[in-house]
Amino acid sequence: MAAQDDSGARPHVSDELHGVLALILDAGDATTGGGSAAALSGAMAAGLMGMVARLSVGKGLELGDERYRACAAETEELRDALAEGAAADAAAYSLIKAAYSLPKGDEAEKAARQAAIQDALIAAATVPRDNARRAAKVLDLCRELSGRSNDSAASDLAVARQLAEVGMLGAAANIDVNVTGMDGVPEAQALLAEAERLRRHAEAQPASASASPPKEPS
Repeated sequence: MAAQDDSGARPHVSDELHGVLALILDAGDATTGGGSAAALSGAMAAGLMGMVARLSVGKGLELGDERYRACAAETEELRDALAEGAAADAAAYSLIKAAYSLPKGDEAEKAARQAAIQDALIAAATVPRDNARRAAKVLDLCRELSGRSNDSAASDLAVARQLAEVGMLGAAANIDVNVTGMDGVPEAQALLAEAERLRRHAEAQPASASASPPKEPS
């Protein structure tokens, strides 16, 4: 039987993502901030989590090689989605800036501007919600592997767990901020409830490594 390749797929780091990271690190830039940083925290958590899972293959550990490989494969998908989510968050903020810059000379222009602002705020709250949900999946995998993975990578798993928590909490804070600007938007309460659910999940201490995560609302 041929040996399986456990090296994993290399992430595609686009020029766009490089640009987002550069803007996050640039204290003089005010266009790319906490939402993108939270998504990148989740992406880094996923990358580390996948490494730990792969380092646990072939060690005769509790979960078995098939499960470790499945965890690694899942985190690769989450890593890429969160990296894309960092760029999406920056783009969503650009929509808000563009909406606020629309003309407001007469009533028709004011109404169009207000509608564009509300649409942009919904997008800007939905992107971090999706990123937080992805980071939650990474956190669940970290919790599953806690005490059940390669001991030599225990510190890496701890950092992955903390980064996933930061990703969730940061994204939830961005949901709150964008909902604050909404006016009569039906989605507002559901978004706030989801942000609170994600915060509770990030801060929870599962009774056991196999504790089930709360069900995601439809």
